[in-house]
Amino acid sequence: MSAAEEKTGRKTVNVAAAVIVKDGRVFATQRGYGPYKDWWEFPGGKIEAGETPEEALRREIREELDTEILVGELLEEVEYDYPEFHLSMKCYMAEVLSGSLVLREHEAARWLPAEELDAVRWLPADLAVIRHLRDLMDT
Repeated sequence: MSAAEEKTGRKTVNVAAAVIVKDGRVFATQRGYGPYKDWWEFPGGKIEAGETPEEALRREIREELDTEILVGELLEEVEYDYPEFHLSMKCYMAEVLSGSLVLREHEAARWLPAEELDAVRWLPADLAVIRHLRDLMDT
């Protein structure tokens, strides 16, 4: 158990997420399972033992979307307490190198322009990223 887990008594889940922006639009995916089914998020997933966040992100996007990405700069680090666990999420800017973002696990996907970022129900942890992204896209 980590120091944070000992302090809070809650499991920490470490994830990496890809913020893919192309032609002024952001790629968002809709969860197809679990307590947050139908909520929207940035694609990505859990960081496995021995992986860097960047390696985990490339693996997750390959597995979930059959796509190879270039992981860019770290955009945002989010710490969020869900009822069931504590989420530690690293969100990276990413660029599609090859593949066509085929949905293997998600229910749906959308390319959202800045003015439509509020058109979907984002997972609570992703909202901080949306605020940061909106500032970037407005410049």
